[in-house]
Amino acid sequence: MDRLKKYIASITEFSDESWAILQGCITVIDAARNTDILKEGEKCNAVYFLAEGYCRSFYLQDGREINTGFYFENDFVTNLKSLTTSSRSEYFIRTGEKSKIFSINKTALLEAYKKSHQLETFGRKVLELISLKQEEHSNSFKLYTPSEQYHRLVQQHPHILQRVSLTQLSSYLGISRETLSRIRAEK
Repeated sequence: MDRLKKYIASITEFSDESWAILQGCITVIDAARNTDILKEGEKCNAVYFLAEGYCRSFYLQDGREINTGFYFENDFVTNLKSLTTSSRSEYFIRTGEKSKIFSINKTALLEAYKKSHQLETFGRKVLELISLKQEEHSNSFKLYTPSEQYHRLVQQHPHILQRVSLTQLSSYLGISRETLSRIRAEK
């Protein structure tokens, strides 16, 4: 849990007392590759922190998986709409490789907010980070060509090509695998 503690300290002021309270909200998940952390139709009751491995979010369209996000070490992931409205998730969150995940229970965290202002600040910052990542992805379709999107993604996450299949990556970029292959061949 040291990785999570260090990450929290990098985004907000956090005392040992607040850390002790937060630990009571956390469950450690050691997940194999292709483990569903959240399934379509379930209610999301947690925010997840990836200590090791990666996850992807996706939905099904005519039997095809359409990827909406990739989350790597030191990322938080959740279904924000489902978490905040208690609605059913419209997509899956699945591990892409063996992963160590810290699941922060929503109900326990809301109770913990009453005990520590620092935890409330932490929670707000996490939701801001998740919202920002989703907005950046959404805006990339409006502001950049598929080629520019690909090159920005590789620049920001150089390890992505070693960890994510081209089929999943092309789905995330909203292009065919063939188009992605052509973009990759351009220099």
